[in-house]
Amino acid sequence: SAPPNPPSAPVQEQESAPSFEGADYLHNPEPEYPELAMNRGWEGRVLMKVHVRPDGKPDEVAVLETSGQRILDDEAVKTVKRWSFVPAKRGAVAVAGWVTVPVTFKLS
Repeated sequence: SAPPNPPSAPVQEQESAPSFEGADYLHNPEPEYPELAMNRGWEGRVLMKVHVRPDGKPDEVAVLETSGQRILDDEAVKTVKRWSFVPAKRGAVAVAGWVTVPVTFKLS
């Protein structure tokens, strides 16, 4: 009798990362510029690592790079926790994933 066929390799489903770009329709709010930071002329960029659930809601937000001002960092984290994201996908199925999100505070 012939030897059994070797098992076929599993099909790798394409996986995409979660995104906040192109998600304008989700109406994510801009962070409020803290009054103290405005009065003192503080500006900066906060870079955050965000874990996005399959439903597009963040469940973990951590500061990767600080703006140099705690009040700006805290406002950025508070704001991003209220955002909605386009979730990561494995094939056609939404899955949890990580995304890096920058928030810039700039006085005009």
